[in-house]
Amino acid sequence: MHRIAALLLLALPLPAIAQSAPPPPGVPVPPDFVTEQSIDQLQATMANGAASSETITLEYLRRIANMDRAGPALRSVISLNPDAIAEARASDARRKAGKPLGPLDGVPILIKDNIETRDPIATTAGSLALKDNVTHRDAPVIARLRAQGAVILGKTNLSEWANIRSTKAMSGWSAVGGLVRNPYALDRTACGSSSGTGAGIAASFAAAGLGTETDGSVVCPSSLNGLVGLKPTLGLVSRTYVVPISHSQDTPGPMARSVKDVAILFDAMAGYDPADPASVNTQYRAAHSYAASLSRASLKGVRIAVYRPDMTPLETARFDAALAVLKAQGAVLVDVQRPKTDGMGDAEFDVLKFELKSDLDKYLGSTPAAVKTRTLNDVIAFDTANAGAEMPYFAQEIFDMAAKSKGVDEPTYAAQRAKSLAAARGAIDTMLKDATATILVQPSYGPAWLSDPIYGDQYGGPSSSELPAISGYPNLTVPMGLVRGLPVGLSFIGPAYSEQTLLDAGYAYEQASHARVAPLYLPTADAGPEADGKR
Repeated sequence: MHRIAALLLLALPLPAIAQSAPPPPGVPVPPDFVTEQSIDQLQATMANGAASSETITLEYLRRIANMDRAGPALRSVISLNPDAIAEARASDARRKAGKPLGPLDGVPILIKDNIETRDPIATTAGSLALKDNVTHRDAPVIARLRAQGAVILGKTNLSEWANIRSTKAMSGWSAVGGLVRNPYALDRTACGSSSGTGAGIAASFAAAGLGTETDGSVVCPSSLNGLVGLKPTLGLVSRTYVVPISHSQDTPGPMARSVKDVAILFDAMAGYDPADPASVNTQYRAAHSYAASLSRASLKGVRIAVYRPDMTPLETARFDAALAVLKAQGAVLVDVQRPKTDGMGDAEFDVLKFELKSDLDKYLGSTPAAVKTRTLNDVIAFDTANAGAEMPYFAQEIFDMAAKSKGVDEPTYAAQRAKSLAAARGAIDTMLKDATATILVQPSYGPAWLSDPIYGDQYGGPSSSELPAISGYPNLTVPMGLVRGLPVGLSFIGPAYSEQTLLDAGYAYEQASHARVAPLYLPTADAGPEADGKR
């Protein structure tokens, strides 16, 4: 696995999860009826009167109280929205009046805690330096969810600062939220940096959730937590009021338990934002629904390029089984080799350091006056002064390197960005061209590794994130079963704006394979062989 892909997944147990308001006292909560329920199923439940948005929201809150704070103690949620019940009641009133806003109306959604919401809760990026960052402003991507009536249930834990602070961090840890645990095996990583969204949605703490990715931070936690996750084409989803790393690579992305739920969420998320220079303004987006097209999805005659990285025998067997499903559905599979991309990773690292310096300084300068860390240098000083809480296991050497740079004014910045971009796009374009294909498939990641507070992330297996992340191309991961009790995913990668093609292919594969397995919250992973990859 390349150094940058590893860094951006990174980040141990520490303070207890931030306290949040419990369900209102005296309100009856029905037995669990939301586990593994899709958005369509929840909408049907509300439409037929079997449950309201309020009771659904209360049930998710009950699950979080019983399983995130107690029970397996996943620590996937940093804070709950005290306005969630009011939002659910407003949705119920709209439904009663026959005026629902859209397919998300009344559906509870979790948001990664580096995306601002107008609710009276902080956007912390997992750092105590941002504990007072209550901005009372919705990121445009959140405003679009609210326009469809989504209930913002709360914020999810993450690898602090989205895994850009240290080369030796461990995925899923933040000073605010502690360590996120994988619901399939509690001693394993949930990956990152969208760790809490990955674990929380796998555990049915909400119908779906938002993550963000710079390099792997949607795809990896989706793959390792048995979810579908989409890293969109850069520019289809706004990044305004999202705590940044890199304007060249950052993007929010939807995460859910099915391809259709991801498509429904993506329909709401995608849209033009004049405040985001990368945002794409197209008439196509205004009229198009990714979810509506899935029912016609077919793999018959679709040419697919297949890249086979080095894997263990069990991983290879799982990948081969997924390819067999694609072939049985009529896809034409063509093996390809990945072109050499010498120097691409080092160039990417330079770009991320330089853009972090400039982009984070700009963001911090826009935060409320209560936030005293106004620059990256201020954050470094804060971490040093609060090292016991912020740096008990790993330091901030990437922050230090970025702070010493001139940001995007570095003389080498433009050349390094051009080098990494050309290499990544060239590699994907070449593999597709060599196979005369519209889609590239490969394993997303291997199974989850042990959470290690001493050495940090220890992973050297396959990774699909680097090329799509640098190129700005889309990457969809879909569950392809278990390896020794741990989920692994199949990535569908294509050129810019090929989301519909990827979602169609992922949906056809999902419906034929039924490969996703719900978590069992085991204390450790199954060390024995598997007959069919399922439990």
